Amino acid sequence: MSTSTPPAPTPAYSVIPKRSSEGDDLGEFLEVSMGPHHPSTHGVFRMDVVLDGETVVRLKPVFGYLHRNHEKIAENTSYLGSMPYTDRLDYFCSLTNNWAYALAVEKLAGLQPPERAEYIRVITAELTRLVNHTCVTGFLLMDMGALGTPLMYAFREREKILDLFESLTGARMMCNYMRFGGCRVDLPVGWLDEARKVVAEYPRFLDEFENLLSSNEILMARTQHVGILPADLAVNASISGPVLRASGVDYDLRKVDRYGIYDRFDFRIPLGDHGDVFDRYMVRTLEMRESIRILEKALKDIPDGPIMDPKSKIRGFKPKVGEVYGRIESPKGELGFYLISDGSANPYRYRVRPPSFVNLTVLEDMCLGQKVADVVVILGSIDIVLGEVDR
Repeated sequence: MSTSTPPAPTPAYSVIPKRSSEGDDLGEFLEVSMGPHHPSTHGVFRMDVVLDGETVVRLKPVFGYLHRNHEKIAENTSYLGSMPYTDRLDYFCSLTNNWAYALAVEKLAGLQPPERAEYIRVITAELTRLVNHTCVTGFLLMDMGALGTPLMYAFREREKILDLFESLTGARMMCNYMRFGGCRVDLPVGWLDEARKVVAEYPRFLDEFENLLSSNEILMARTQHVGILPADLAVNASISGPVLRASGVDYDLRKVDRYGIYDRFDFRIPLGDHGDVFDRYMVRTLEMRESIRILEKALKDIPDGPIMDPKSKIRGFKPKVGEVYGRIESPKGELGFYLISDGSANPYRYRVRPPSFVNLTVLEDMCLGQKVADVVVILGSIDIVLGEVDR
């Protein structure tokens, strides 16, 4: 029987002496480990934070606890076999994950989805954007200490859209719906009418949500001039999505690349003025109203017809030799897939460009000089999902 003493647990904090350049004792810094079990760190994630009193002087994000080897597994799996794995990247945004991957493979294989499939993709993508932005607003308020009402309001509306996803794909979150050259199944009878009803009622919810939140004194005090991300740093760090646009940078792949059929829709790109937490909240709120405009037109104009390119096939799918990068404007930013084909049934190389991971790289810059109480709020305003960060 072993009588060895078990190792001591890693301390949750440590003390670092603070000295001047001449070596004088100026007190102490406190190094605190926040996570991985902190209730507001959005999954298995922690931050090593160095504090001078309550002020952040250094911050290091530590992740990798949820790494599942997605990209290497995909190199030993058929192209279609990787589609369900994309669901698990950002599990709030399964359908946009599917679309980004399908778009990359379609460019590699020379496939073109039919008109009806393109409309279905836009509809499901914008419904996903509503789900994501509604939920992240609820989570952000929970990070500030509002533990009940905002999140429950957000989840109430989310349920209506998840019911639509379930009736279409058979799953609420892991949808596995897109296919190379189109979509897996057509819309069920009555689905469009239900979707139109949900979309028609959504502005009323947004009005109520904004009346509750946007002029709330506590929310403004906790978010304005907090976690500022300058536009030049955002561009240099390759930040994308609402975090980038909140810093005043007009860049949205739906306008830049006009992938799918987004060139048929008239919508604006909301921009922030200061790049703080409040701007990131407001940009997402305004983006939801633009998504509703897109949905109203798409649900009105969707044509009848096939949902798959007739050249598409499941068995024996081997795209030609080549490499490609396909990207879309996911709710969190630029989601891209880089693929290299050697002509076999599996990708030779498979790489994901995840917006959550890239956007997380500026967390320290946004937190320096802020109070420790604001760190979790700033993290929440970035809107990360660890399945996408770690992959």
